[in-house]
Amino acid sequence: MSTQLTLDLPENLVARARTIAQRAGQSVNELLAESIELSLKPWGAVLEGDIHQCGDEVVLKACDLELAAEDDCLLTELLQRQQAETLSVHEQAELASLMQVYQEGLVRKAEALREAVRRGLRKTVQP
Repeated sequence: MSTQLTLDLPENLVARARTIAQRAGQSVNELLAESIELSLKPWGAVLEGDIHQCGDEVVLKACDLELAAEDDCLLTELLQRQQAETLSVHEQAELASLMQVYQEGLVRKAEALREAVRRGLRKTVQP
C-alpha cells in the first residue's frame, strides 16, 4: 500500500536526485521513496514525542538504544568501502542515510540518558 504525496523540493535537490536515479537505474520516485524510507528507518525502539513525557521504563529503554544489527553491519561495511573509495552512487546515498539515522539515535540516547539521570534512574556519566 502506498500514499501519493506532493512535495516542493529545491531544484538543486531534484537535479541531484535525477542524476543519482539515472546512475542507479531507478526512477526519481523510486530513489526518493527509498531514500526517505532509509532516513526514517526505526533505530531500535525509536522514541516518538518528548522524552520528558515518557514513563521510566521507556526512558531506560531509550538509554540503551542501539542500531539494528543488520544496519550496524551495513554501516561498518559501507564505511570501510568508503575509505577504499569503492562506493557506488547508490551506496553513498545509503551511507548518508544510515549515518543520519545513527546520529539521530545518538541524540535520542543522550536525551534519554539526561532524563534518566534527572529522574535518578541512572547515575551521572563521568568522562
